[in-house]
Amino acid sequence: MTELVARNHWWPGVKRNVEKYMDSYDLCQRMKNQTEIPVEKLMENEVLEKLWTYLTVEFITKLPLVAEKDAILVVYNRLSKIAHFVAATEEILMEGLMWLFRDNM
Repeated sequence: MTELVARNHWWPGVKRNVEKYMDSYDLCQRMKNQTEIPVEKLMENEVLEKLWTYLTVEFITKLPLVAEKDAILVVYNRLSKIAHFVAATEEILMEGLMWLFRDNM
């Protein structure tokens, strides 16, 4: 904050005066970043043991139309870090997603 005031104004003790004002200004005190320790303990990630048990499935959409396909289905195995990419369409329904998954995995 001192730098913002010092850009346009200067007087002897400008830094001290701005800091004193900020310390006494209620809004500045309420908006101050909290430096407290988080309330909850952090949890460790579980150890993955079996391939193809924990997957991430996402679609990449709004792609140019190629061979009547305009999306990509991405299936990512969290344990082995293997990703499969399957051409798809944006209008795919749940049944179509099931067939894509079965035929390509």
